[in-house]
Amino acid sequence: MDAVHVRGLRVTRGRTEVFAGLDLDIPRGQITGLLGPSGCGKTTLMRSIVGVQKVAGGTVSVLGEPAGSRALRHRVSYDTQAASVYGDLTIRQNLRYFARLLGAPLSDIDRVISEVGLAAQRDQTIDSLSGGQESRVSLAVAMLGAPELLVLDEPTVGLDPLLRSELWDVFRGLSDAGTTLIVSSHVMDEALRCDRLILMRAGRIIADTTPDGLLADTGTGDPDAAFLALIERDARGVAQGAASAHPLTRREAREHAQYPEPMPPSEGAP
Repeated sequence: MDAVHVRGLRVTRGRTEVFAGLDLDIPRGQITGLLGPSGCGKTTLMRSIVGVQKVAGGTVSVLGEPAGSRALRHRVSYDTQAASVYGDLTIRQNLRYFARLLGAPLSDIDRVISEVGLAAQRDQTIDSLSGGQESRVSLAVAMLGAPELLVLDEPTVGLDPLLRSELWDVFRGLSDAGTTLIVSSHVMDEALRCDRLILMRAGRIIADTTPDGLLADTGTGDPDAAFLALIERDARGVAQGAASAHPLTRREAREHAQYPEPMPPSEGAP
């Protein structure tokens, strides 16, 4: 059974249709990278998976249960882009509070603090930390209790290359132990660290592949070039489909070139 099963997912934001019937399956025990430019729908999809996004239609099943159901409360963990810890408490105090709230063993506290590289700062308050360190505390909270599914929304943003590499080693260790991870990013070199890749553009999945498959399919040597090649391929396909369905007059073509479609609202909006 897959960890996540999405069928016909529809999400609207005002008059904008974010997803118009999205289908997706995510296998267990792997690191699935959710990649694409800002605004493509990554956060909206992750919110739908953890059950905090209002949806207009379709179904989302997680570990065999409806997304957001009570049965998943201790089986799924979500680390958002915004840090969700208390500034006037120390790292250890925050972890102790959330461990009790989640019913996680207190022995987890030192383990997760060490795994995110904050052992030397464990007694500092959150307000005294850098933004990157604060994000790592939120990640440590998400790792409490050994959840079966860990959903991480751009967990390495703002971190230096060394720490990013160390955290990906942690992610790989979790995956090897059986945890399913969904990790979103707009940094394409992180694609090579995943088992599977879901590449998104404008609310659509434009590739469901592996790192090797991505490079082979596009005939490129690095993930940035590969993603750009997929974007160009997708844009040509969309343009050809639109032209076949409703060819533009010369006047319409000139107006479309002069006034392109507006960017969608920020994907972090509810």
